[in-house]
Amino acid sequence: MIDGKWKNLLLATVMFNLGFVIWFSFAPFTGGIAAEFGLSVAQLGIVSSAAVIAVPLGRIVIGPLTDRFGAPVTAGCTMVLVGTFSIVSAFAQTYEVFTASRIVASLAGITFVIGIQHVAEWFEEENLGTAEGIFAGIGNAGAGLGAYFTLPRVFGENYAGPLFSTNWRAAFFYTGVLAIGVGIVYYLVGDAAKSEAKRQATREGTSVDQWLYIATRYGAVVLAAAYVMTFGLELAMNGWLGTYYREAFGQSDIVIAATFAATFSVAAGLLRPIGGYVSDVVARREIELLPWFAGRYREQWTFSTLVFVTVAMVGMTGAGLTGNIYAAVAAGFLVGLGCAFAEGAIFAQVPAMFPNSSGTVTGIVGGIGSSGGSIYPLVFSAAFLPNLHLGYVVVAATMLPILALCAWVFQPHVAERATTGGWFVEKPDTGATSTVSGDD
Repeated sequence: MIDGKWKNLLLATVMFNLGFVIWFSFAPFTGGIAAEFGLSVAQLGIVSSAAVIAVPLGRIVIGPLTDRFGAPVTAGCTMVLVGTFSIVSAFAQTYEVFTASRIVASLAGITFVIGIQHVAEWFEEENLGTAEGIFAGIGNAGAGLGAYFTLPRVFGENYAGPLFSTNWRAAFFYTGVLAIGVGIVYYLVGDAAKSEAKRQATREGTSVDQWLYIATRYGAVVLAAAYVMTFGLELAMNGWLGTYYREAFGQSDIVIAATFAATFSVAAGLLRPIGGYVSDVVARREIELLPWFAGRYREQWTFSTLVFVTVAMVGMTGAGLTGNIYAAVAAGFLVGLGCAFAEGAIFAQVPAMFPNSSGTVTGIVGGIGSSGGSIYPLVFSAAFLPNLHLGYVVVAATMLPILALCAWVFQPHVAERATTGGWFVEKPDTGATSTVSGDD
């Protein structure tokens, strides 16, 4: 029989992968959806933002709920809810019903928090970066391999099936049915933690006062900000690139445009385990990458990847201005590479910093980080920009204050108290509580 930690890693990864397929399943079909509902490019940017709008709050809420009730419960409920509203959107006849149902279906994006918490409940600290990277990397690939690459091929422009003659309606319906099935299996087969002691310690860490305290610690704040410019950017690019390649370069073939967009998604997803693995390696071997953050090995790797993302976004604008779509696709791949490494590095730090509150912290970091997915598409499609290429360098400029915050928190004298030092909120008096390490 498969070992418990690998079984639960597999469950979490399948759930998250399908969740991302559903979350971004509208992106490859924006042309058909825009034609049916009469949407402009600017309105498509709004639709892209709407598909993310419920996720930040959803992630913040689902984190402590998963700590309290366990991943099998929250995963099962989430996937059944998401699947139901994905099916509703397949039958929508008005733009209002379609948008509302897709907002609810977009809660598929909160599966990330559930899975991160679940994996952290099963793996030891020294292997967390790698395990979380495998989970998040394969899961994130749902946006590229699933939504962008597979769906347009299974449900092509000339699709005609037994229930629908419109390709995007069929895609939404069948992925919704699959989500309901995965939710039921997860609830019945999943195990919340590797031991009752670990389950109890995690459960006891959930309260409003404790949440407020954790949310205002330097470590949680800086990792959340870093996640805005990496995962938030990934969300934005996943929802936008298909439109960008079609509108900015005149690539009208839906399959080709989606394939170009998928190169970013595949890089941002499948390469994410490398970011977590390198974080584990530099921490174990005590490799000094940046002397300014002496002794803070994970922080050094994380900061390096964040700088790479910023520089790559400037390169995205430069490549686009050449007018060569292949240069733009290559630049997009490099942005995805940077996002992958940075996200893996960030979530190697999260459970290592907060081992008994991984769901709560993941909800905070993932929730706030997801807000970039709502904000950045509005910049990419902004009417005041003279062309669609300049939005990337504008976004890069907004990343500079985040880099400055990271540089301050990652200093050794600040980093050593990143889980206890913070702003506004004092540590709550919780009385005697049990504490367990990542090991049994």
